[in-house]
Amino acid sequence: MPSSPARGRGIGRAIALKLASEGARIVVNDLDDAPAQETLAEIRAAGGQAVACVGNVTAPDFAERFVGTAVSEFKGLDIVVNNAGYTWDNVIQKMSDEQWYAMLDCHLTAPFRILRAAQPVIRALGKADAEAGRRVVRKVVNISSVAGLFGNAGQTNYSTAKAGIVGMTQTLAKEWGRMNVTVNCVAYGFIKTRLTVSAAGEATAKHRRARDQGGCQSRPDGGDGTRHPIGPRRHAGRGGRRGVPALHSGVGLCERPDADVQRRPDGDLSDAAATVSSPLDGR
Repeated sequence: MPSSPARGRGIGRAIALKLASEGARIVVNDLDDAPAQETLAEIRAAGGQAVACVGNVTAPDFAERFVGTAVSEFKGLDIVVNNAGYTWDNVIQKMSDEQWYAMLDCHLTAPFRILRAAQPVIRALGKADAEAGRRVVRKVVNISSVAGLFGNAGQTNYSTAKAGIVGMTQTLAKEWGRMNVTVNCVAYGFIKTRLTVSAAGEATAKHRRARDQGGCQSRPDGGDGTRHPIGPRRHAGRGGRRGVPALHSGVGLCERPDADVQRRPDGDLSDAAATVSSPLDGR
């Protein structure tokens, strides 16, 4: 069975449940323990396997700990989903350095560290597969946004970070293709989660706590998807053996290891599957 990291609420929770239903063994992350444990309970109740790796994705030691959890618990790493995110909006003349770097830390630096930590593991697994005569295709799914493709007023920081993850995807697709890794980028449009239905500009104790910790769960109303407006006060979220969970409207995919990011024209809300194979009964 493949193994996969995922988030503990919102779209991340949906990703975890979908992958688990397809046979993946899941490493669930959340900033807080309670939502992670709730997702674990759901997965286990359905007969799946999952463990939690709770913590702030922007912490310098998080990536090694996260990847290490998948390897130590499930002896493999097949699917990486970089889904954590939030927004902290302002027009550029009023945007602080703190707001700017918070978005880069969460949406670019955290995925960079996770993928950097994953590379030696994936390389070693790929070498073992080749020596055993197996061809295993592993997957990376990076989450971008329509704001990263087209920009969005009031979100210079967020849009820049989400555009950056597209560049990271294109580069890793070229670097990792030789290891049989398909690197995908999904640019979401509007997705309704608890995160997206709260009033714009709302800042509660949870928002401030996550912000002060540099965390990626800064909105108080739940969800771990991205929150970003695609119009006045409208916001969007990001968020096995076989398949990646539903890829929603506004999708950009890097379908093959050497492919460019392509925009999906149909805007439909159905699943867009990507094939995953299972190495060493890991992930």
